[in-house]
Amino acid sequence: MAEYAYRVIYEPIAEGGYQVIVPALPEIITYGRTLEEAREMAQDAIRCHVGSLLKDREPIPRDIEHLTERLAVSIP
Repeated sequence: MAEYAYRVIYEPIAEGGYQVIVPALPEIITYGRTLEEAREMAQDAIRCHVGSLLKDREPIPRDIEHLTERLAVSIP
């Protein structure tokens, strides 16, 4: 059994809950009412997507390292 690890982004949404994206796997966008549910949904989505790629003998994307920063701007 192989293990695949990907960075995920949990974005709180106004209606409640979290939207989840996986930058290395842009096909995946999922949601959970709680952070734990969002995490479980992301794991399931990654498992299904990578499993499908393996089944179809497609290349498995590598995780993407992101550089992030908060930028402040002044507006006159």
